[in-house]
Amino acid sequence: MYIRRNSEPTLLDVSRSFPCVVVYGPRQVGKSTTVDYLFGDRCRKATLDDLDDRTLANQNPKLFLERYGWPLIIDEIQKAPRLLDEIKRIVDAQRLLWLKENKPRELMYVLTGSNRFELQEGVSESLAGRCGVFELSSLSQSEKYGAEGKLFQPEMEAALERERELPNAYRTRARVFEDIFLGGMPDVVTGESQRDAYFKSYVNTYLEKDVRKLIAAGSESAFRNFLSILALRTAQELRYDSLASNVGIDVKTCKRWISILETSGLIFLLQPYLANVSNRIIKAPKLYFMDTGLCSFLCKWPNAEMLESGAMGGAFFETYVVAELIRNFQVHNLDPRESLFYYRDIDQKEIDLLYVRRDVVYPIEIKKSAAPVKPTKNFRVLEKFHMKIGTGLVVDTCDKIRPVNELAYFYPVSLLGM
Repeated sequence: MYIRRNSEPTLLDVSRSFPCVVVYGPRQVGKSTTVDYLFGDRCRKATLDDLDDRTLANQNPKLFLERYGWPLIIDEIQKAPRLLDEIKRIVDAQRLLWLKENKPRELMYVLTGSNRFELQEGVSESLAGRCGVFELSSLSQSEKYGAEGKLFQPEMEAALERERELPNAYRTRARVFEDIFLGGMPDVVTGESQRDAYFKSYVNTYLEKDVRKLIAAGSESAFRNFLSILALRTAQELRYDSLASNVGIDVKTCKRWISILETSGLIFLLQPYLANVSNRIIKAPKLYFMDTGLCSFLCKWPNAEMLESGAMGGAFFETYVVAELIRNFQVHNLDPRESLFYYRDIDQKEIDLLYVRRDVVYPIEIKKSAAPVKPTKNFRVLEKFHMKIGTGLVVDTCDKIRPVNELAYFYPVSLLGM
């Protein structure tokens, strides 16, 4: 069963702007399926998982591209990096021809890749200015529930309008945690694969196909342990020295492994908000897993009920909210790193999330309960930045939008990114 992706209109817009499109994302989030759905009726397809195609692409990239022509979809492009230079040559020649003949440009190549760590250097060197880059993540809650996935707007007027458009969006906290436990991998969401068996295979596949060549020989066991310990720290500040000590590796290796996971799209590092105001701000990033299903599997939580009531319930709820916002930005081809931050200082004053847009900062607190106590107590600390402070949000499991006080309003997690 194909699940419509909210990113489809944006991806089509990108394809109309460039002769080449690169779609990144972690393994099995639906890149090939989405590309086939959007472009399969007008493009031939080659997959470099096929040994014969991969061998030809690596040994004779010119012949490979002549054999298939264009428009062409190439799946798992990172397995034949020599293709990129040849694609550059063909695209440049075709663009010159279009210019001479005064013809509009067309889409020539759609490339998908699940190992951005390997591919990004080649793309930036060979295809800079020639390709549009799009990142696809696992399914958002709006995609799972068939909503449009409009760009998130923090203002109360926009939130109330969206609430009126989606009168049946509310889900109980128990239902939300079922979604958190399940995660957003398409095969798990559609029931094609049993959750635990799927994630066990996913971790093994990721280690074997994506990581083994990037880490030192014989480090697979340590890396697997690293993944599990990292999952236990989701929604926490990332302290490389402490993490390295727990895993039994040096800090340099720890930083490299974090970089691999971040570039692969499995984790996101949320940076602290710094405006050169004070050195009292904590400078460590906060770590979030992008798929809560994978994260809960790595933490060995047996079911959604125990996850909700357990010691990590709040951390997983926060991870879910932050990941939903990141996906919402990506769907609209926006960089979440330009707008999403967190705040914490050495006096332990903390705000879970800051949404910075132009000269306005919107504070956001994330609370698992539907009636948190004093959720806006630290909002006024933002006055030191001398920016306009927008109306804040308290994202929780409430059933409707309502004011908290003059500083903020309660916002149902069920509406987030919908």
